[in-house]
Amino acid sequence: MKPAERSGARLAVVQALYEMEISGKGVIDALAEFEAFWIGQVIDEVEHPPAETAFFRDLLRGTVEEQRAIDQRLDAALAAGWPLRRLEAVVRAILRAGAYEVMFRRDVPVKVAISEYVDVAHSFYEGEEPGLVNAVLDKVGRAVRPDDFAKGSRAG
Repeated sequence: MKPAERSGARLAVVQALYEMEISGKGVIDALAEFEAFWIGQVIDEVEHPPAETAFFRDLLRGTVEEQRAIDQRLDAALAAGWPLRRLEAVVRAILRAGAYEVMFRRDVPVKVAISEYVDVAHSFYEGEEPGLVNAVLDKVGRAVRPDDFAKGSRAG
């Protein structure tokens, strides 16, 4: 597995979660559509990078299956008065996918996951959103994987 294909899977998951939220599609339809028509394709002159399929599937299914726990953890990490539902849909998708990886994919170093989703945020936004993603996922990571921060692990 190549790191670039994992990065591509993360970007595709965020796009799929966004698409599911606005269209009402389910996981099965989203998986089929993204694997057949988006991942690794050029659409409207936009190149969608290759993605590690198994990783993409796990992230999408897991984020949807664990959404209740993820949303509770994200709401706790957000500033008072700014629940997750008040955020823009793409930011919600980035935070949910990132939180799933931080909370449930112990094989991925927490700082790597955070960095990857900040990069995803940069692909959509030029303003404050990447900083918000970094701060919220850092707070989630410190709550659910404090040892990863205590031992001085580094992003890599």
